[in-house]
Amino acid sequence: MTNLKLAKLPDRTPAKITVTLSAGLNWALRDYAALYRATYGETESVADLIPFMLEAFLESDRTFAKARKDGLPETDTDRPARRARSARAGNTEAASPAVSSTSQFKE
Repeated sequence: MTNLKLAKLPDRTPAKITVTLSAGLNWALRDYAALYRATYGETESVADLIPFMLEAFLESDRTFAKARKDGLPETDTDRPARRARSARAGNTEAASPAVSSTSQFKE
């Protein structure tokens, strides 16, 4: 086998994640998109900005970077995300964001 200078490329399969936001966070993200447009003269949707915002946030978190370098604790990634129960069911956590994740495979 030949040793190439370029290592094998990482998994680039996009993942689609659905997130439910509070009204306040939704408005803050819209305000950010408006400020982005005013600053750079280009219109980007909130959905297009969010992945870059999350990436910048994670890259700036030194504790997270150190934990990844040192090795994170193992988690059960095969288990589906929990769905928030409605407030009628007596769950006080119903107002917290709901997150689900699915992979988008290219054929």
